[in-house]
Amino acid sequence: MIASDSDTFKSREPSGGSPALDAASRERLGRYLQALYEPVLDEGLDPRLAELLHQLDRDRAERESGPPDH
Repeated sequence: MIASDSDTFKSREPSGGSPALDAASRERLGRYLQALYEPVLDEGLDPRLAELLHQLDRDRAERESGPPDH
């Protein structure tokens, strides 16, 4: 069960006017998000997506190295 927002993440209004979390709340939020997303990070990458990422890296490296000398 997840605690209500007011119980879990106490915010305050800094002088800039935008909400901010205290250090303990940021720590709790970080642990919660890590626990939430850790199983996703442990999943294997689809081979088609992996190949597309490799192709993107190759294309980017070719662009950064400049045009080929012909």
